[in-house]
Amino acid sequence: MVIRNIQLETVCGITSRLPDNPHPEVAFAGKSNVGKSSMINALMNRKSFARISATPGKTQTINFYHINDELYLVDLPGYGYARVSEKEKEQWGKMIERYLHGSAQLRAVFLLIDIRHEPSANDKMMYRWIVDQGFHPIIIATKLDKIKRSQVQKQIKILREGLKLVPGTKIIPFSASTKQGREEIWELIEAECLGQNEPDTGDDSHRSGEDDDGE
Repeated sequence: MVIRNIQLETVCGITSRLPDNPHPEVAFAGKSNVGKSSMINALMNRKSFARISATPGKTQTINFYHINDELYLVDLPGYGYARVSEKEKEQWGKMIERYLHGSAQLRAVFLLIDIRHEPSANDKMMYRWIVDQGFHPIIIATKLDKIKRSQVQKQIKILREGLKLVPGTKIIPFSASTKQGREEIWELIEAECLGQNEPDTGDDSHRSGEDDDGE
């Protein structure tokens, strides 16, 4: 994907109305501090377009990045940060759920998981919850540069087994530092949103069912 222009077009808070966007959307979910903003910046070839906070749990909005006037990258609030109150967690959960059900343009959901560790209880809960909403999330295993190459397949197996992934689910190892995995993510986004040649990701690598009843 050649990035010609980017615009942070809409920022939705807890009480905001979701935008009626004219182009397809792909959404990114992940635990606080999993590297979601860094990954989005890497996808957009920008160093700091998506704000990276030193304080986990800081992102409390749904951010819509309009790419090349043809699709949207949607950054969902991080989950699982212990210092956020239960009330705030519940509000964020409702906001994400409202987006998943309310977006007519949502085509695919990517779930970011730290490749270095076993999936947390929050990771497992989020994965099952997304699946229960009618999606087959694509897993992005972040912080790839933090482990040795010899450990990659072992860690991917740990993620696959820990999350109890639906057979055929795609896992993309990714590093924001080296950009490894960037092109593979874009290939999937283009296949889902722009109808370009779809890579062989298996039947369960994307959302099943209708495309328009909306992460």
